Amino acid sequence: MRFFQRVYEVVRKIPEGGVMTYGDVAKVLGTRDGRRVGQALHVNRDPEMPCHRVVFSDGSLAAGYAFGGEGKQRKRLEAEGVNFTQEGKVKLKEYRGLFPAS
Repeated sequence: MRFFQRVYEVVRKIPEGGVMTYGDVAKVLGTRDGRRVGQALHVNRDPEMPCHRVVFSDGSLAAGYAFGGEGKQRKRLEAEGVNFTQEGKVKLKEYRGLFPAS
């Protein structure tokens, strides 16, 4: 199976109100290539794909979020109950987890 398709399978399993980092997704796939995970999500055109639930390792959001930029990503996460720090980063300790059981 192509790498991008595998990324999408993992991301589809992130539950509402949860987040994973690019590195977390890569780890589930047995790689350390979080950048390639980001590439896969950046070219995704499926608006139903919950790629808004994937964030950087420090909890920051993607400026190049495929469906409307960082502000749109934040709004989608907030709508799911995700809270942010004063600096605008996801509180990873509260919302992060390796949810897919591969």
